[in-house]
Amino acid sequence: MKFQVLDIIPHLKNPLTGAIVSTADRLNQVVRTAQRAEELGYDSFSVGERHAGEFISSSPTTVLAAIAAVTSRIRLQSGVTVLSVLDPVRVAEDYATIDQLSRGRLELVIGKGNEVLQYPLFGLDLDDQWDLLAEKYGLLRRLWSEENVTWSGRFRPALTEPTTTTPRPFAGAPRVWHGSATTLTSAALAAKWGDPLFTANAIQPRENYQVLIDHYREEYERHGHDPRHQFLGSGSGAGGVFIADTTQEAKKQFGPVYEALTAGRNVPGNNSPFRDIDHAVAEGPALVGSPEQVVDKILSYHQLYGHDLQSISLPTTLPFEQQLKILERFALEVIPKVRAAAPTNLWESPDPFGGRPESAGATEPDAAAIVAADHDNYRSDHAHVYAH
Repeated sequence: MKFQVLDIIPHLKNPLTGAIVSTADRLNQVVRTAQRAEELGYDSFSVGERHAGEFISSSPTTVLAAIAAVTSRIRLQSGVTVLSVLDPVRVAEDYATIDQLSRGRLELVIGKGNEVLQYPLFGLDLDDQWDLLAEKYGLLRRLWSEENVTWSGRFRPALTEPTTTTPRPFAGAPRVWHGSATTLTSAALAAKWGDPLFTANAIQPRENYQVLIDHYREEYERHGHDPRHQFLGSGSGAGGVFIADTTQEAKKQFGPVYEALTAGRNVPGNNSPFRDIDHAVAEGPALVGSPEQVVDKILSYHQLYGHDLQSISLPTTLPFEQQLKILERFALEVIPKVRAAAPTNLWESPDPFGGRPESAGATEPDAAAIVAADHDNYRSDHAHVYAH
């Protein structure tokens, strides 16, 4: 399995202490987290996009460009690019620029978004959200794969003159994933084009996401696409990952923060039904517990979903140094075990995008395994310290 760190850049007070970092500090934390994720061997870093609510991710391209400038291996993704409210010409230009800056490390994740307030903000009708997504994606595909494009549709002015967007992508059109949270429509669009699917696995019982995944796979086969190129990503619920020595200790430490955050939410269609930590750990997708508990939970979802890419999010209301410790512990104590139990061809040589390009890390040794081995060697060399 491959691993992604996702930050949709919420900007919230810690509900227990009232502490909140400045906007500048919060944005810089995202870049620093991506740098550390690369050092620890994570496979990709994803930046979300929101245009309403307590988020500062309205310009994910800017943040991804900053990350591209200070990293060299980790793949860069969006989560999601809200294509329904954007101009495909601008999307093609902006993300191709990031693809060039990162030398081919970009993969886009598109969707209609799950924040209803952004549609009136952009002068669009919420009832058109799915039609907007389908039409704009069709144009984006052409802009990245063709030159001298002419086009007409319902939702933007026609391209009557032959149009070639610049810059061109680094090494052919980047791969596009489709984010799916609550309906079959995104799953069907992904299957139609033979693209991979990214299921949110966040705010509904796992059986509901299984319906989306099954529909995607059935439609993918019906459209005759090569099953070797069918990949699936999965989220890990609202609230973020939290690891402690025991699950009881993790729930004790993180439970009050999780419950205060979820109890205070009132966002139609975007509320977690798992309002207490025991419910979230027992039945929800939250990755809260001991390393062993988290490994078992990811593998239980993998048994159901068969996913190739696991996304995690850090609890961003906690002190930043604590977040980085969680990121490191997950890399050292969870990732190697899950990788061994759930291998995948994603971003490896059988994957047509696996070598796009070699600098994206597809042909490098498993960096997380190397980090873990170094950590084990350090512990062995300093056993007398750990004994006390």
